[in-house]
Amino acid sequence: MRGLLHGLEDGAKLDFRDCGHFVGTSAGSIVAAVLAGGQRPQAGDDAARRWGEAAPDDAPAAAPPGGLDLAGVLATPLMLAGRVPGAGLLRAAALSVGPRPSRRMDRVGGLVERLGASFADGRLRIAALDRAHGNRVVFGAPGAPEASVRDAVLASCAVPWIFAPVKIHGREYVDGGVWSPTNLDAAPAGRDSRVLVLAPLLGGPWAAMRAATSAALRAERLALRAHVQVIAPDDASNRAMGPNLMDSGPRPDVLAAGYAQGRSMART
Repeated sequence: MRGLLHGLEDGAKLDFRDCGHFVGTSAGSIVAAVLAGGQRPQAGDDAARRWGEAAPDDAPAAAPPGGLDLAGVLATPLMLAGRVPGAGLLRAAALSVGPRPSRRMDRVGGLVERLGASFADGRLRIAALDRAHGNRVVFGAPGAPEASVRDAVLASCAVPWIFAPVKIHGREYVDGGVWSPTNLDAAPAGRDSRVLVLAPLLGGPWAAMRAATSAALRAERLALRAHVQVIAPDDASNRAMGPNLMDSGPRPDVLAAGYAQGRSMART
């Protein structure tokens, strides 16, 4: 996501810090906090250099990634269907079993603190899941529990059974992706708004996750009367990411592939 946004900014002369709102889920909450904190997304000099060597300025424009046919998805899986009666209880029951890890993301927390992002101006929204009730909480939205951006991001990134839940005001929260991979419907968008959705899980070899993400996006788009553009990883980005999203080894290649995809999309 960071590489893609950097490539789009460089290619189309955009500044995503000017967006009206930032909605983040899981790893996307880190990206949202970066932008809300006034920082531009950076893929690094290596990514730009590799793009320049592979695609000089006079190269033909690449076609935008095809993505998936959202209209062809007929059903949203129950565990991602936030409005299905009883779904919250099912999520809570599923989260109550299995291992309870102690692993935390202190380095991520330190990064978010240094960004200085705040909920004060109302632009930042971070989705997480109340572990005990199985319901979504969007920190930063009107009526949501008070939280620091650091704690909200850590909660949104707390993948169940891998990272420890994050406690905020006595309640435990986990990854907002348990509710939805995108939480598009949490965007405070009006009829004339333009919404850009980065959906990394629409790519890769995980057929079930692709289908679930597509189904969630299809349902959530109906809740918005806005112009929505969904960006999925292209083939090169998929190859760079590989099958293990928790593996940090390919990071330089992923940043370079994302940057190149952004630059290619900026030409179209």
